[in-house]
Amino acid sequence: MLARDYWKAVTVDRSDLLDRVLALLRESDVRFCVIGGQGVNAYAEPVVSLDLGLVLAADAVERIRPLLEKEFRVESFGHSLNISSAGSDLRVQIQLDPRYQPFIPRASQRNVLGEALPVAAMEDVLLGKIWAALDPGQRASKRQKDLADISRLIEREPKLRSTVPQEILDRLLP
Repeated sequence: MLARDYWKAVTVDRSDLLDRVLALLRESDVRFCVIGGQGVNAYAEPVVSLDLGLVLAADAVERIRPLLEKEFRVESFGHSLNISSAGSDLRVQIQLDPRYQPFIPRASQRNVLGEALPVAAMEDVLLGKIWAALDPGQRASKRQKDLADISRLIEREPKLRSTVPQEILDRLLP
């Protein structure tokens, strides 16, 4: 079974949410990159996730939002737009925090979910995970997942350990 088929089966993506969102972004010439857990999966041993984190070029978000709302269910949260569709357990999360904007030009093509997509640089994916792990507004279970993702990245690339704050390193398993 191909990675893409496996992921579509896991997310029960009968509505082709992933393909439809990516097509809309590409047809609208929106610059974007993958972040979050799927970004980690592009560099480390993959784990199953029902989320796809993206950051879109800031100038495109308001332009693309009405198009997304015509096709999908769009929910606004503090620093994200969450996109979903009936017939899919997949959730596409568009990060709106401006700190992520510099990630886009540093992104490179990598395999994500069986497709070549622009993925934030490993250092940037790690930085996003550090921000998330330090966010007191996040659920405790989400912060634990972020710690595991940080651990996966520094196991893959040990030199990155020096960029992780000591307060996070102290929370990682030895």
